[in-house]
Amino acid sequence: MSMLVLRLIVIVILFTPMGSVAQKLQSSDNLKKTAGKILRQHVLTEAAWAMKQDPVTVTAHQSARSTGGKHDFYSEGDYWWPNPANIDSPYIQKDGLTNPGNFTAHRKAMIRFSRIVGALASAYILTGYKKYALQAMRHCNAWFVDPSTLMNPHLLFAQAIKGRATGRGIGIIDTIHFLEIVQALMIFQKFHAIEARQVEPVRSWFMKYTDWLMTHPYGKDEMNALNNHGTCWVMQVAEFSKFTGNREIMNFCRDRYMHVLLPGQMATNGSFPLELKRTKPYGYSIFNLDAMAMICQILGDTLTGDLWIYEAPGGQSISKGIEYLFPYIKNKAEWPFNPDVMYWKEWPVAQPFLLLGAIRFSNNEWFKVWETLDHSPTNEEVIRNLPVRNPLIWIENIP
Repeated sequence: MSMLVLRLIVIVILFTPMGSVAQKLQSSDNLKKTAGKILRQHVLTEAAWAMKQDPVTVTAHQSARSTGGKHDFYSEGDYWWPNPANIDSPYIQKDGLTNPGNFTAHRKAMIRFSRIVGALASAYILTGYKKYALQAMRHCNAWFVDPSTLMNPHLLFAQAIKGRATGRGIGIIDTIHFLEIVQALMIFQKFHAIEARQVEPVRSWFMKYTDWLMTHPYGKDEMNALNNHGTCWVMQVAEFSKFTGNREIMNFCRDRYMHVLLPGQMATNGSFPLELKRTKPYGYSIFNLDAMAMICQILGDTLTGDLWIYEAPGGQSISKGIEYLFPYIKNKAEWPFNPDVMYWKEWPVAQPFLLLGAIRFSNNEWFKVWETLDHSPTNEEVIRNLPVRNPLIWIENIP
């Protein structure tokens, strides 16, 4: 060994805190194990329910207001209502106020699908039982493969508005609930619970859907949205392109997070000004931070850099976002803005940004607050805005 190399080794030893790296890794690993213990009973109960469920896809429900066909996903804009002055005229907007008369059957079926597959994958992680993977594939085949029940790989008719639009790019946010479907399949593949040939037809579906998201005007509109819609576009496309093995699109999503989302949406103090302007500033801030944290988790630590520790030129970073919002998650009474016009009492729940951030940064305080929050919310609005409800499948590292 040369004297120069020896000197370099001595310098590294002298200026590295004793045991700091090992302690951080051990702490993160312990937080993962503790999360598994906390969630174990809930996961196994959910999986037992999921094993008894038959597939229900978009073909099971139809709306007379949809201009699409039997296999087309359809939803309606949440904040649009009949005009009391003329019930037959185009709907009018009431921002933040959800119209209970809207068609939501397809969205509910998709959320149910996500709940089933996410629970089965989580139970597989805890037990290694392949029966969970086989049941999950039943549902995936119904949604993406079986010609009699599959959903077409586009969202031409999502978030329609009576008298105004048969569909909108803003509706792309509805498929955030496919996120855990794809993650579950990657978990099953990683541990050889299913064969590659079983997954290929589903992968083909997501290749088509990702292409539609990248090329259709609706997809481009959503990509360029300045608020949580733009964030959720990146989150979805990042996960779907990871599943399909498209590194070029993954890098595109990485670049967009670094150079568009962070500097364009986050203030230097870690807040999201565009979300704070809404009638539900608290819920939307939480939702957007969850989505950004998921982008960091999905794209992970690669040769091109770790998004968890990336800092934009203006100082914006995911850790700053968590640090800003955390005090108001810990104690909502300190929230300095107006309360949300709807569902104020229902937030927060066990937000994924808390757990994933706690593990990545070995932050026990964030973890303890996550532990105390509701891990199985039942409110439909909360569930709709919580695409990640099975954290165990995200803790497993998938390169």
